[in-house]
Amino acid sequence: MSLNFKKTYKFAVKSSLYIALFTIGFATILTYFFFEINWLFVFIIGASIFIFSFFLLQYRAEHFIYRRVKKIYDDISFLDSTEFKNQPITTDMATLTKQVKKFATDKKLEIETLIDREQFRREFLGNVSHELKTPLFTVQGYISTLLDGAMKDKVIRKKYLERAEKGVERLIYIVEDLDTIAKLEMGEEILELHPFDIINLMQGVMDLLEMKANSKEILLTFAEKYNSPIFVNANYEKIQQVVTNLVENSIKYGKKGGSTEISVEDVINNKVLITIKDDGEGIEKHNISRLFERFFRVDKSGARSEGGSGLGLAIVKHIIEAHNEKIFVDSVFGKGSEFSFTLQKASK
Repeated sequence: MSLNFKKTYKFAVKSSLYIALFTIGFATILTYFFFEINWLFVFIIGASIFIFSFFLLQYRAEHFIYRRVKKIYDDISFLDSTEFKNQPITTDMATLTKQVKKFATDKKLEIETLIDREQFRREFLGNVSHELKTPLFTVQGYISTLLDGAMKDKVIRKKYLERAEKGVERLIYIVEDLDTIAKLEMGEEILELHPFDIINLMQGVMDLLEMKANSKEILLTFAEKYNSPIFVNANYEKIQQVVTNLVENSIKYGKKGGSTEISVEDVINNKVLITIKDDGEGIEKHNISRLFERFFRVDKSGARSEGGSGLGLAIVKHIIEAHNEKIFVDSVFGKGSEFSFTLQKASK
């Protein structure tokens, strides 16, 4: 088994050996010409010089490297004091190199994350501005027209006030959705969980959206017949909001004469998986990862014409995560989409 020495030790040993050999050689020459050679004396002098040189060189090398390595630590530690302040300063250059490389890699990842967040922030602000600007300008336009003299005409006045009211309602809808997301993100909205029949909830949602589905000749149905209730432990109103949003989306992006199927199945760890599946236009693969971003729309022009705040799926994700559950998406462009999420099963 080979012994591993610090590089400073190797440096000191070699340097001390060279000095000792030189001293022995020089002492041998002197004693040869001027005195009788005493080999014990020469050996003692050589060993003494070797030991003295070793400790001197080792101390000086470590002190010399330590000062320069410490400066490197000082130069980088101010960038991330928590990373370096509790670490011992080592003069082992290999260890230092690994630490600096790790530090550089971590900083690179942090910078990339900050760039992504900045890009998201710009897009988010742009989307908020766009979503709020349209109804605001609409309301402003109708009110300005009324103030310019159209108010005298009772028919126009009523029509324009009704349209302005719709614009205000849309503004309120967007602000309420943003407020909901903010509360869910900050954990301010505490969800009260109670057992309820998920089959009954989904049947209620289908009954509520039946007319909207009929307008596009879309059939809302269960994937199979459920003869007995299935109880879950969750917040009834929030899960109703989730199912409503997902079914509405399946109708909005579904094809005329298509269908939306809802299913519930048992999975591991005493959970159930609720799935809303449609045979609509589907989602392109590169858009799937961004579906739950605020205001993100796959088809921006088409989606806005259909209404909505653009925050529905973001709210859905936050509600499911607030239940400590997960939501999944599977979609094939041109063939349809499948949204599913888990809930904790409950006894009756």
